Amino acid sequence: MGNESVTIEFTDQVAIVTGAGGGLGRSHALALAARGAKVVVNDLGGGVDGSGGSSLASQEVVALIKANGGQAIAHGANVANFDEVDDMVQQALSEWGRVDVLVNNAGILRDKSFAKMTLDDFKLVMDVHLMGSVNCCKAVWETMRAQSYGRIMMTTSSSGLYGNFGQANYGAAKMAVLGLMNTLSLEGGKYDIKVNALAPSAATRMTESLFPPETIATLTAEAVTAGALALVHKDSPTNYILCAGAGGYSSARIFETEGIYLGAEQQSPEAVMAQMDVINNLAGQQNYASGFMQPQKFLEKAMAHLKANA
Repeated sequence: MGNESVTIEFTDQVAIVTGAGGGLGRSHALALAARGAKVVVNDLGGGVDGSGGSSLASQEVVALIKANGGQAIAHGANVANFDEVDDMVQQALSEWGRVDVLVNNAGILRDKSFAKMTLDDFKLVMDVHLMGSVNCCKAVWETMRAQSYGRIMMTTSSSGLYGNFGQANYGAAKMAVLGLMNTLSLEGGKYDIKVNALAPSAATRMTESLFPPETIATLTAEAVTAGALALVHKDSPTNYILCAGAGGYSSARIFETEGIYLGAEQQSPEAVMAQMDVINNLAGQQNYASGFMQPQKFLEKAMAHLKANA
């Protein structure tokens, strides 16, 4: 990271990009192909809300890649259906013998305030964004373990990181894929499987209504794709959240404050509220490498208290 002399290329690698018929996925697929990857262009071809289906968009991307001298195949798997996803992966293996890169990009929107949102709309968005990512990761996981190499990118969102009115379903799904990333990056580490997440800001058919018209020209898919490819090449970081949009790039992390210890006789809601300023003190905050580090910190505080009062 930080070495500008590194050339990002994917020669002889096989990449699967979901939701690649248009928008960000299309841009990711074209860029990977331009840098040498053989690409599975996946797209169900449905509407922004997940309705309908057509193979025309993915076929057009495949044709464009081939016209530029690259290799690509199309697959219309619904990422929410594991059997269809597994068939897609098996076709990639049959065609090229390996899968090096998985870009989880497919998504839909069913935006409404939580009061007006149906549970069916909530579940459908979770199925596509979260279970779609789970299904794709599961379908490639054993292959990546066996070949001791893999790069996986989740697509998260500022709506998941920070919330956004009318997107309880989308925000929940986009935060959930970060939990998936956190654990898969740990489990995949010894197999050189790196798992990262991209939080994009771009004007696509899913988002174009959210941004002022005068800003659309700056919110290009290509600006986001530059970040995506940085997350899936051989020298990428792991367990990393990259935010990208309109030429801006930043990282997002979850930090935890050092906090306090209260003895058994002090453990009351009143005492916790009274100590909120100290609990919120940012001095000594940490970004933990695994979930176990949090209870370990609390246990160390408790044991130190017991020892001091023995």
